[in-house]
Amino acid sequence: MLKNCLAALAVAATLASPAFAADAPSEIKIGTLYASSGRFASISMPVYSALKLWADQKNAEGGVFVKAFNKKLPVKLIAYDDQSNTATASTLYNQLVTQDKVDLLVADSGSVLTAPAVTIARDHKMFLFDQTGTGASFFSKDNPYIALMSDPVSTVWPKPVADFITHDGPGLGIKKVALLYSTNEFTGTQANAFRKFVKDSGAPIQIVYDQGVPTETSNYTVIINNINNTNPDAVITFGYAPNDIAFLRNVQDVGVNFKMLFSIYPGLETELLEKNVGAKGLEKVWTYVPPQELDYPVNFGMSLKDYKAAWDKKYSDGKVEFGFNAVAGYTTGLVIEKTLSVATSLDQMELRKAVFSLSGKLKTLDGTFALDDMGGQIGELTPLGQLHLDNGHVKFVSIYPHETATGKPVYPAP
Repeated sequence: MLKNCLAALAVAATLASPAFAADAPSEIKIGTLYASSGRFASISMPVYSALKLWADQKNAEGGVFVKAFNKKLPVKLIAYDDQSNTATASTLYNQLVTQDKVDLLVADSGSVLTAPAVTIARDHKMFLFDQTGTGASFFSKDNPYIALMSDPVSTVWPKPVADFITHDGPGLGIKKVALLYSTNEFTGTQANAFRKFVKDSGAPIQIVYDQGVPTETSNYTVIINNINNTNPDAVITFGYAPNDIAFLRNVQDVGVNFKMLFSIYPGLETELLEKNVGAKGLEKVWTYVPPQELDYPVNFGMSLKDYKAAWDKKYSDGKVEFGFNAVAGYTTGLVIEKTLSVATSLDQMELRKAVFSLSGKLKTLDGTFALDDMGGQIGELTPLGQLHLDNGHVKFVSIYPHETATGKPVYPAP
């Protein structure tokens, strides 16, 4: 009778424990897209290169630990080139889900190329690891299949800029503001948020120029003259990297000297902008201070110093610039790694649960990972700064919020 009881207990224990070895796949398939050409290549390739660096590093260590199978598994990155084309991206996202049957779906960089992934992921009930697509419309209570990995949702991004204008601006003599933006989800949402922050502040700030232009705009000469005719105290521009490059070049061509000029990508992709605009053209420009300039304390993944060294070693040819997007892609990899280490299965809703469990706890070189209840990123904030010349290159001076400040604003620009 004792033997029978022991045998029954042994069988029960076997049935109760997961059959990790038998159930485990040979690899974890992560599907993503990148743009090697076209308008979004400059932001897409650093993100993809960083994600690949993370995957290669993990595979060199024997893979990532997957709690669902209680073992390390190699990562297989299945990636296709969408060439900055949204129609192509739609086809390829669908292929990753229906044909490649990836375990995890990761969006390309930026809101324009993320948009088709949001729809496809929701339709197929695949959880989307949204790398840098910050458009406000992506996040809603009826879509549980998304979370933003590496930068704040667009409705949060411009708050430091608007707060500086409304809090400190009047004391500096800022009363009239010109607003120019590209009409896409990423920058259009920032323009809407900036406008609302200014209005809600009650500060004596008047927006004297408010214009949206196509994202494909490449010549701003007429627009710059129109802005200058309004005699603004500050000019705020929201565009992608090619927009900022064209605008800042045209500012130099026209010979206009705005008292305050804010653009996004001199901060996010400083190497790229300095290469294409020149350090002199970036002097005294205001921008977001990116994580690679802040050296956040980390509790997971490499420090900024170690990551920069790893990046320089892997991409020593310098063909892909190191900037915010290089940090963003690596951050996505870290979130995926941590998610797999706590998720009890590869079920998409379990992955979502695991991602949300990291909110407020995971601290990477990109700052504190924090989500709202719809998957929007509300951590990883970027302060407002100003670029100064230093030995022929630009350096960041953080201006606002005051607790992050490393210097005083130069206003008006000389």
